[in-house]
Amino acid sequence: MITVNRKLRLHLLLQNGLFVVLLLILAGMLGYLAFEFRTQWDISQNSRNSLSEASLEVLRKLNGPVNVTVYATNQDPQLGDIRKIISDFVVAYQRIKPDLVLNFVDPVEQPHLAQEVGVRMNGEMVISLNDRSEHITTINEQTFTNALMRLARSDQRQLMMLSGHGERKLDGIANRDMGDFGKKLAEAGFKGEALNLASTLEIPSNISALIIASPQTDLLAGEVDKLLDYIEHGGNLLWLVDQGSLYGLLPLAEKLGLTFTPGVVVDPQAKRLRVPVTFALGTIYGQHVITENFDFITVFPFARQIIFNENEEWYGVSLVEVAPEGWVETGELNDEATFNETDDVAGPVSVAVALNRTIDDREQRIVIVGSGHFLANAYLGNGGNIDFGINLVNWLAGDEDLITIQPRAAIDSQLMLDESALTVIVISFLIVLPLLFLMSGLIIWWYRRRR
Repeated sequence: MITVNRKLRLHLLLQNGLFVVLLLILAGMLGYLAFEFRTQWDISQNSRNSLSEASLEVLRKLNGPVNVTVYATNQDPQLGDIRKIISDFVVAYQRIKPDLVLNFVDPVEQPHLAQEVGVRMNGEMVISLNDRSEHITTINEQTFTNALMRLARSDQRQLMMLSGHGERKLDGIANRDMGDFGKKLAEAGFKGEALNLASTLEIPSNISALIIASPQTDLLAGEVDKLLDYIEHGGNLLWLVDQGSLYGLLPLAEKLGLTFTPGVVVDPQAKRLRVPVTFALGTIYGQHVITENFDFITVFPFARQIIFNENEEWYGVSLVEVAPEGWVETGELNDEATFNETDDVAGPVSVAVALNRTIDDREQRIVIVGSGHFLANAYLGNGGNIDFGINLVNWLAGDEDLITIQPRAAIDSQLMLDESALTVIVISFLIVLPLLFLMSGLIIWWYRRRR
């Protein structure tokens, strides 16, 4: 009997020992695999813990190592451990770009280093690439990625905004102005400047693009000649056209082979989304670099139809078509507007056109949009208007490699649960699970007693 018990104990001891050895081997293998093959899943709403595709595209286009120097103390009175906050934020970029190096400098202990680079606040970051640098003071994906995007440009892009005829201002704060869009352009590395043709001999040929944004008075004949000369010599142009008169720019339209249909676009689909029927919704995009992988809805208030008359000089693409169920209302517009087969033009309606041609061994690029309102301060936040506008300017400036959707903001910083969900969680973790563990223990104890 004693011999049998000893054999049984020896057998159990060997069995348990083998189990421990196999468990350790399994744990080691899992650790090795986890070290060699790292996989992550982001199950948060809006994927707030992962970089957006826009940020990934910018990182892939960066040539050379990126140095991020953070001038921060160990503790901040308001934010706490600001170094840890920044480290946790930057690590997502380092996973994609391993040569992105993060360094910390204490501005209190080494004030001369902070003064040399012009740091003014605790937690300020200086991002450097190829002897160029950007300062940022806000810790979020959009700010950080936009700084990288500016560094990715070889130099700052110059834009000129036609002025002197009541045009929308790129730095204006009025509802009809484009100041908010101007700020977005500055964040993306563009510099805007007003251009008055009455006091300028000619439009500079070295600018990235000229913007004509909804003049309110007629241009003089001499000013139109300067515009035509600029186009003739290969200048890039963004022309935003509103309802009504072209204000002396009919020769420009004729040179580009364009016809602007009188009347406003009516989109019944907008009414179903509880916005005015004069807000044409862009959901149909042409095949072009500007609209590649672009699947956001754009909103064009009070839009007009643009018809490109094909010719041998220009190659044209309709960028956006709106109102597939709507029409161009040529009569008086009211709340009960209906389609008139005799006078109105049935949809879909083209409201944005891109033109290009080869001149002097380089490509000339022009974009015409039949609504200046879509980039105005009052309507810029609708749908994907910002992204579409930035894409337009990037293409005009020859930076199609940087055409990308703007990094999205995180929207689920807090977990909100209703009372019923909280009750289920409390009952599950405080009552159900403990009872299951207790029952499991009793069953195991009873089973062993029987043996």
